[in-house]
Amino acid sequence: MAKKKRKTVYSGIGGEAVLEGVMMRNRRYYAVAIRKPDGTIDVKRRKLKYDPHDTIRRIPLIRGIISFVDSLMLGMDMLSYSSSFYEEEEETNMDRLLKKVFGKNTENVVMGFTVFCSIIFAVLLFMLLPYGASELLGRYVENQSLILLTEGVLRLLVFLSYVGLIALSKDIRRLYQYHGAEHKCINCIESGRPLTVKNVRKATRFHKRCGTSFMLLIVMIGIILCFFIRTDSITLRIIYRLLMIPLVAGISYELLRLAGSKDSIFLDIISAPGLWLQRLTTREPDDEMIEVAIASVEAVFNWRKFEKRHFKRKTKDASAEAVAEQVAAAAAAGSESEGTPLAAAEQTAYREDITADTGATLVAAQAEEERIVPDAEIFDDIDYDEDEYDDQITIVDYKEVSDDTYVMGPLVLPEDEDKN
Repeated sequence: MAKKKRKTVYSGIGGEAVLEGVMMRNRRYYAVAIRKPDGTIDVKRRKLKYDPHDTIRRIPLIRGIISFVDSLMLGMDMLSYSSSFYEEEEETNMDRLLKKVFGKNTENVVMGFTVFCSIIFAVLLFMLLPYGASELLGRYVENQSLILLTEGVLRLLVFLSYVGLIALSKDIRRLYQYHGAEHKCINCIESGRPLTVKNVRKATRFHKRCGTSFMLLIVMIGIILCFFIRTDSITLRIIYRLLMIPLVAGISYELLRLAGSKDSIFLDIISAPGLWLQRLTTREPDDEMIEVAIASVEAVFNWRKFEKRHFKRKTKDASAEAVAEQVAAAAAAGSESEGTPLAAAEQTAYREDITADTGATLVAAQAEEERIVPDAEIFDDIDYDEDEYDDQITIVDYKEVSDDTYVMGPLVLPEDEDKN
């Protein structure tokens, strides 16, 4: 008997892996969670500098080009931020010169220049190098279709070789593990499971909306479009290939967007190569990496409300009296102490969104694994449907570091039940 396919619902949340952390985006907000050298998790949440619902950002093809550039800029910024926790760099003469010339805009200028250089490097490596190699073949072969096919094959081989070679680095392997944690969290949410370490661990690390799939689509669509560029001028062939880049990015984005939000045989076929390539660009994360990814998700997305709206599932239930009895028995046995997680026996009696109607101490389900949305003012306006949170239980201690940065401490019970 065929196994029934589990229902999935498009959430709209996306992200990427950074150095020892994960960045997640949802609507106008993004958050990056970093595992610091001391073991704590730094969570930084900010609002995008632009409105993703601007008219120009909703035009098909055009939005793909803009999204591609935006992702590069934000990705570079987050990588720079995450590396700051692990690198201590002294200010150089060049740094001082740039600050003198550009002032407060130095960071933006450097970031823009870095993105520009990255694009140039990608064009030279993945486009012009294969083209030049195929032109050498043209000296011996007159069949234009064979030359174009050779160029396409070389372009694909260069891309796959690059992805495979960088995976040999130890740091990149850890980055790929965080990449896997990011995917597993999103898959967990979109399949209707509570966002716990246990559930995330069970989710697949492959996802159709992955940036790896996007890059592979760009390569493959570029190969196809090149077959329609037929001219005897070498200069024009190069110019056409460069002008084709925005169009290829736009088409790739639209296909990826469809594949990530809808199901069909055609989209499954298109997604298959990207999912296969993710076997190289994602790795199975450990529990600490999953915790970081969950912290990033919870800073920008109300997965509990999303689950309630789109999924129906059976939950374990316990009356308020049963909960009170469990807590009283544990207290009498001396197994409960202030600031420590609940005992395993107490964790079995729970109910989602449990409230303190009886005055008994709240019991959080699976306290060592389950992540509850932090009850902090900075997170009040986070939700996929613009509503504020309700019925929150705080088992994560967030200590304010600055106006937009919070550091997550250990999971503990609330000190005073009345505060809940």
